[in-house]
Amino acid sequence: MSATRIGAQVRALRMAAGVSGGALAQASGISASMLSRIERGLVSPSVETLERLAQGLHVPVSRFFSDQARRTDFSHVRAGQGVVVDRVGAVADYRYELLGHLLSGNLFVEPYLVTLLPGADPYVTFQHPGLKFLYFLSGEVAYRYGAKSVAVRAGDSLLFDATALHGIETIHSGTVSYLSVVFTLRE
Repeated sequence: MSATRIGAQVRALRMAAGVSGGALAQASGISASMLSRIERGLVSPSVETLERLAQGLHVPVSRFFSDQARRTDFSHVRAGQGVVVDRVGAVADYRYELLGHLLSGNLFVEPYLVTLLPGADPYVTFQHPGLKFLYFLSGEVAYRYGAKSVAVRAGDSLLFDATALHGIETIHSGTVSYLSVVFTLRE
């Protein structure tokens, strides 16, 4: 059973990398027929062979042992169907629409569509654990990160450590909306 599972994982990683069997065999220093037998689960590869394949695929050896078939977390949210949530400590007139969620693993990801409603005020004291990625969809603002202030408009993105104070310092024009994704490790 494990040879089958490892072989399927090798094949999935090879296909995801867009590499042919012959090219991976050559890059790994093994024969194409051996690679074919590994991928079909007909042979249990040695640790040395797995290390060669991992180098050829530019992945850690541990990737061959992950159980992808049992991973079932998948989130699909149709346009306009995100869940509007009241976040703890949310700023008035900042509308948060949750765009997905995953329930397993050690990485917690929160993707939101944030829209500043009429009457929203600037707010520069957001601060929380993790990394934050923002992609601005509309409007123009000045965004503060610690001691820095940057002009941001539609199409611009920001990525930063969210433990520093941050937030919209000034709203310059238009309806402001942006994608906000926060990444934190689960405890």
